[in-house]
Amino acid sequence: MQDFSFPSSISVETISDGYDQGNTPSDENIGAYFTMFRHVGSQTLSNLIEKLKASGCPVDCIIYDPFLPWGLDVAKRYGLKGGVFFTQSCAVNNIYYHAFKGVLKLPLSDSEIVVPGLPTMEPSDMPSFISDYQYHGYKRMELFLDQFKNVGEADWIFVNSFYKLEEKLWPVNTIGPTIPSMYLDKRLHDDKEYGLSVFKPMTDSCMKWLDEKPTHSVIYVSFGSIAQVGFEQMEELAMGLKMSNKNFLLVVRKSEEEKLPRNFAKETSKNGLIVSWSSQLEILAHEAVGCFITHCGWNSTLEALCLGVPNGGYAALDRSNHEC
Repeated sequence: MQDFSFPSSISVETISDGYDQGNTPSDENIGAYFTMFRHVGSQTLSNLIEKLKASGCPVDCIIYDPFLPWGLDVAKRYGLKGGVFFTQSCAVNNIYYHAFKGVLKLPLSDSEIVVPGLPTMEPSDMPSFISDYQYHGYKRMELFLDQFKNVGEADWIFVNSFYKLEEKLWPVNTIGPTIPSMYLDKRLHDDKEYGLSVFKPMTDSCMKWLDEKPTHSVIYVSFGSIAQVGFEQMEELAMGLKMSNKNFLLVVRKSEEEKLPRNFAKETSKNGLIVSWSSQLEILAHEAVGCFITHCGWNSTLEALCLGVPNGGYAALDRSNHEC
């Protein structure tokens, strides 16, 4: 992960998940992790609130991730305001909410799914944690549904979206898209990046390559930091790019490189550039980019919308069917 710094007006404190020494539970036992996090996290968050009060900088409110609904319980215990910040689209949150309320019965049994506020759908249109409920198991599903167990008690509901995209669905405070100002209204001239990156982007080589390409001539392909593409799908994608004879910039994480066809990079070197990671906002803002083949993660979707880049969607994540 890259080094990053915060503005001087922002201080950073930490709370514990109970696994400061490592040895976190396996992915199959994710319920144990969140049980420990709720217990230890609540206590260490309480300690932090008391510490800040004693230092003369008392906390006024807590904005918490929806996967940590106990943050609101801590806020109320200290008489503080609490606001939940949903980072997925309202459509996806709406589905999980109605599953939590029991309006959407699990496991799915009907060929047509009706969820208030959304058009009639098929099971394959659902997030995978809904459509493949039995495969993922109750504990995983519980993490998504528990987001809403105390949402009615929150003082505010914030969503990483914008009003025109969500006005017909939820009466919420849309405070997004939360992308750097220089790619939106340009009010903050130093706000050019998120401040951290999971992987090291190959920015210089990408921008130099793009600078040499005609306007709107490049197909940009990236499936984010988590989504995985099968060998067959990767081969089909690679062959499609090769046969198109179009310029393309393909992002393939190192963990996914073995899925590319042998000699693909060499055979497409005239038109293509393959990198392990990229500075996506800079690429989408470049005039050479004509379209974006994306896994439809919500951040990528918002970035493309804000920068006016046409999308081609490949739903590769749990929530992506709805964001395509």
